[in-house]
Amino acid sequence: MPPEADPPRPPSLLAYERGFWGRGLSVAGVDEAGRGPLAGPVVAAAVVLPPEVAVEGARDSKRMTAAAREEVFARILATARGVGLGAASVREIDRLNILRATTLAMRRALARLPEPPGAVVVDGLPVRELGWEHEAVVDGDALIHSVACASIVAKVIRDRLMRRLASRYPAFGWETNMGYGTLPHRAALAAAGPTPHHRLSFGGTQLRLGM
Repeated sequence: MPPEADPPRPPSLLAYERGFWGRGLSVAGVDEAGRGPLAGPVVAAAVVLPPEVAVEGARDSKRMTAAAREEVFARILATARGVGLGAASVREIDRLNILRATTLAMRRALARLPEPPGAVVVDGLPVRELGWEHEAVVDGDALIHSVACASIVAKVIRDRLMRRLASRYPAFGWETNMGYGTLPHRAALAAAGPTPHHRLSFGGTQLRLGM
């Protein structure tokens, strides 16, 4: 699927972060990848940038090609003051539900930063039970640079994991669909039944029976 067209850009790339840097606070942008697929974990990332530093090419990961994401991912790791990663497993998704599992992945990402941030901003709506005071911005991955960086990190890490799993379960095409419910993926699921990496709670009885 080609990357989406760019939305209007904010007047200044680092405008949001400057509101915190001006008060002497670091800010962690937080985003996730993998809320919607039928298979694989949900992965979250938290990225803290140094004051007045932008990462060339970083934007909403959905609007980038896979090659561009990999290139910018390396720049983020080389530039960021801190990067934290967290994930919630398929078992946790099925046990908790995807919303609570995503919250868990975000909490783990924030906890794995090298030092606590002064402020936290999350893409989307406010996250209950996050355990951190935070601001939430709809389309934050398109509007806030540190959140865009987090979206890239989460997406690259999850895609790498799904490609690795694809070599063990080649029938499902995870190296291209990344676990999303494409027609070939659903057809393979109907033929072979679910793997241990499928989210049984996502398809109800049909997914449980591999139908």
